[in-house]
Amino acid sequence: MGRTEGARHIEAGMVGGQGASAFEVRSPAVSGAAPVLPAGLALPAPAHVAIIMDGNGRWAARRGLPRVEGHRRGVEAVRRAVRSSIDLGVRYLTIYTFSSENWRRPPAEVADLMGLLKLFVRRDLAELHRNGVRVRIIGDREGLSADIVALLDEAEAMTRANPGLTLVVAFNYGGRQEIVRAVRTLARACAEGRTSPDDIDIDAITAALDTTGIPDPDLVIRTSGELRLSNFLTWQTAYAEYVTTPALWPDFDHDAFVAAIGEYHRRDRRFGGLSDKTG
Repeated sequence: MGRTEGARHIEAGMVGGQGASAFEVRSPAVSGAAPVLPAGLALPAPAHVAIIMDGNGRWAARRGLPRVEGHRRGVEAVRRAVRSSIDLGVRYLTIYTFSSENWRRPPAEVADLMGLLKLFVRRDLAELHRNGVRVRIIGDREGLSADIVALLDEAEAMTRANPGLTLVVAFNYGGRQEIVRAVRTLARACAEGRTSPDDIDIDAITAALDTTGIPDPDLVIRTSGELRLSNFLTWQTAYAEYVTTPALWPDFDHDAFVAAIGEYHRRDRRFGGLSDKTG
């Protein structure tokens, strides 16, 4: 499928998956070369793209497959999204892998998801590291099993100094819960006399969030046609542009990524001010 054809197919929800299993990338951040943009995408990619990866279960159900197979194919889509981000020059990619509310799913499905996380780290972490990808984990680690915490710590420690794409993995994450943790941190600082309530402003709250040091997303993509934020980056997405595609997450590919960025560039980002286009 060509780039132009793929961009058209995003509108109809017919984007095809590619099934790649390794990160065959050339990172501009590592090599020093400028990203090579595909035909039809003359403008640069947004610095930070966040993705709500939705539709794994429906993808499997439509094919008569168990839900875990949809999640496995979803991991392949994550690999494609990482490669696309590097090729297009995206600096930060945040993926919503497991929400605070996902614990409500059947225990067997939760166990499958944890198993896939372990498999992803064991199989892909070394390749991410070789390609200069820095991994950041956001979310609540309290109550997670020791082996999962160890994997998350290993991913961050191994890649901490890498200069390329920052892959932000939202795991056991909820936007409201993150704000609660930040507020508690600031409340303790006030109680201990390290700060004053009058000193708490937007910058102070931002610095207390899990995403401290990471710029706010410019673009949020949600697959499967849903129009909900689903408790994702509640604070950080105040001025993000949202693009939704009917493609289910396992079918999200490079063409769909390019089409979403193209839609982003058609938006008029005013941040509360007047439009540069209309005055």
